[in-house]
Amino acid sequence: MAFLDIQQVVFTYPGRAPVVDGVDWHMQAGEFHCLLGRSGCGKTTLLQLAAGLLRPQSGHIVLRDGELAAPGPQVGFMFQAPTLLDWHSALDNVLLPVSLQRRPTPQDQARALQLLEQLGLAGHARHHPRQLSGGQQSRVALARALVLEPPLLLLDEPFAALDAITRAELQDDLLRTCRERGTTVLFVTHDINEAVYLGDRIALMHHGRIVDDWTIALPAPRTQAMRHGAAFNDYCARVRAAMDRSRA
Repeated sequence: MAFLDIQQVVFTYPGRAPVVDGVDWHMQAGEFHCLLGRSGCGKTTLLQLAAGLLRPQSGHIVLRDGELAAPGPQVGFMFQAPTLLDWHSALDNVLLPVSLQRRPTPQDQARALQLLEQLGLAGHARHHPRQLSGGQQSRVALARALVLEPPLLLLDEPFAALDAITRAELQDDLLRTCRERGTTVLFVTHDINEAVYLGDRIALMHHGRIVDDWTIALPAPRTQAMRHGAAFNDYCARVRAAMDRSRA
């Protein structure tokens, strides 16, 4: 049985054609899947459905044997922008999901500090967002999404605004941290290179439907040197060709 099971899901905004139109997708625990497609294809809406932020008009989303009805601690979500609170320190921003439920304990603080250390921010825990670079703010947002140790992590183009070097570093941080914790990940992107580097599987969306998918059989752990290899570039070429066909 799949860990996350999206079954014939349909979602339509009023007065529009279906944004998500009969999508089936299945993920096993610990897998890293990328959802790829051009702007407006429905991938962000599908991610919001998988988070419980939207409810499908038909179909089902099942997470670990139970239908997903609403957002909860079982799902972590990271948006395109870090959306940190300016008046909170990095540590307090990481602890925000805990603070919204109860007063953080010393164990919560220790877990948050461990996450910041894993992401290279051990010396920045007391800094405020204005004192952090864009990449550092994204790392804080990632730590915040993971602090409740959700079994499922959903990310909506979280590194799109970053420079290429910082983006590559964060991709490695994300892969390493999620592998260590056994987190299942669904990552939305429009970047073919990013999808191939991160994904165990890739789904291609077009007009609300999944029109193609690939299993990415690159070795783990992924390394930046792979980007220069024939296998990596062959996957990128195949995905690009499919995207070009879907546009026609």
